[in-house]
Amino acid sequence: MSNNNLPFSKWRRAGGLVFLSGELPLGPDGAMPSAIEAQTRLTLQRIAATLDGAGLALRDVVQVTVYLTHPEDFAAFNAVYQQHFTAPYPVRTTVVAPLVLPGARVEITVIAADSADAQPHSEVASR
Repeated sequence: MSNNNLPFSKWRRAGGLVFLSGELPLGPDGAMPSAIEAQTRLTLQRIAATLDGAGLALRDVVQVTVYLTHPEDFAAFNAVYQQHFTAPYPVRTTVVAPLVLPGARVEITVIAADSADAQPHSEVASR
């Protein structure tokens, strides 16, 4: 699925933050892996590449919204997610919902801080 003709930006900078559109698990050839672990890894790699293009990295992410199509994928998704983020973790919301791309089991969108001082102290969630 190409967004070349779709009416949205891949990312936008505003007020010291960088907002990314939802990212799906598509490889460079448009192929999508089937397992949730591979889909999560690929989606986070794509997010990291977009952030890099904006001069940022995953460590600059302050908020994550995750859409999963299957609630039973949560534990496997979370195991891969933990490999990409360290404390202080971004705040996160996870929603179970159908996705627009058939076969996609995860979609992730993030907001990143454009400066180090935009990352206030936070507590690590216990769940």
